[in-house]
Amino acid sequence: MNCRIVCIALILLICGGLEAAGLNKIKDIIIYQDKMYYSCFPSIVQSANGELICAFRRAPDRRELWSGGLSHTDANSYLVLVRSKDGGQSWTKDPELIFAHPLGGSQDPCMVLLKDGTIICTSYGWAMLPKEGEDNLAKTLRHSPFNFLGGYVLRSKDGAKTWEGPFVPIPVPGDTSKDALGNPTPAFNRGAMYEGKDGKLYWAVASRNVDTHKRTSVHLMTSTDKAETWTYACPIAIDDKVTFNETSLIQTKKGDWVAFMRTDAFEGKLAYARSTDGGKSFEPWQDGGFFGHPFHAIHLKDGRVLLVYGYRQQPFGIRVKILNAECTDIATAQEYVLREDGGNTDIGYPWAVQLSDGRILVSYYYNINDGTRHIAASLLELR
Repeated sequence: MNCRIVCIALILLICGGLEAAGLNKIKDIIIYQDKMYYSCFPSIVQSANGELICAFRRAPDRRELWSGGLSHTDANSYLVLVRSKDGGQSWTKDPELIFAHPLGGSQDPCMVLLKDGTIICTSYGWAMLPKEGEDNLAKTLRHSPFNFLGGYVLRSKDGAKTWEGPFVPIPVPGDTSKDALGNPTPAFNRGAMYEGKDGKLYWAVASRNVDTHKRTSVHLMTSTDKAETWTYACPIAIDDKVTFNETSLIQTKKGDWVAFMRTDAFEGKLAYARSTDGGKSFEPWQDGGFFGHPFHAIHLKDGRVLLVYGYRQQPFGIRVKILNAECTDIATAQEYVLREDGGNTDIGYPWAVQLSDGRILVSYYYNINDGTRHIAASLLELR
């Protein structure tokens, strides 16, 4: 009997049951859903007064409205947010506008809450060009008929009620690409920057030298004035065969920096890199050993690190790992399934926050049976 019990426990652990991880999923929540809109790419923060703020990209659902197609580039893609005052149980119905780019559609509002309550939000944009204008541009990142505008940064000091900016970051040194206006492409990223123990902001950004290869690499930039201006620090990961992008950063308890990077031409697996000298340099990138993208990491109150990520192969869904405080068990930590009922690969981009009561809210975008793309979340508790 004892042997049978042990075997059952091992099966549960291998299968990735949440309870085996010391986690219990309380429920799944819909944060925002409207069949007229294609909503995706959320980020979430909790302000000092307990209010939750969830930002996301919203564009017309052209398939629903006009029998068109679905695309991640849209001229009417805006940054919006909703709020919750009850720990994520209910959310405001009508989204507030964060920013509408005057030249094109915006993507992936990535928020971070600083120690003084300031909220930083990064994004990037795409301009829809006529054929004649597109033909006149070279060295641009193109998703015809859209050309890349590069990154920008917004800042709020009043709980996301008003926003300063946009502040346009410097290009990454060595990046030879041009934006839709023919200028050097401003630095950009989809992923979480991090406020270091020294008070600086650390941001992992993507870069592409179109004269040498088409792969994007990832580099570190820092700011001492709350994201208004940026200084280049060092490369994080460069490879002739593997593409790195969509990177989230975290600083460990000891002070190391760890970058969790999405990859291409690497079987969709995690790549990560570590800095042990305060972000002056990074050690050679490592194979995370498991499939998923993109990634978001947060410190838990018990000292461990929660890593969440989308799972864009069958069964489509959201997965999670709990790492030790120094993130030295990335490849070996048990993987657990948060959801596996997604309709297809057009899901994911999770972003987590630990609430004041210790519970964890993981936001993401989702679809069921290829239906309306919406912003959802899973509420978890540690066991």
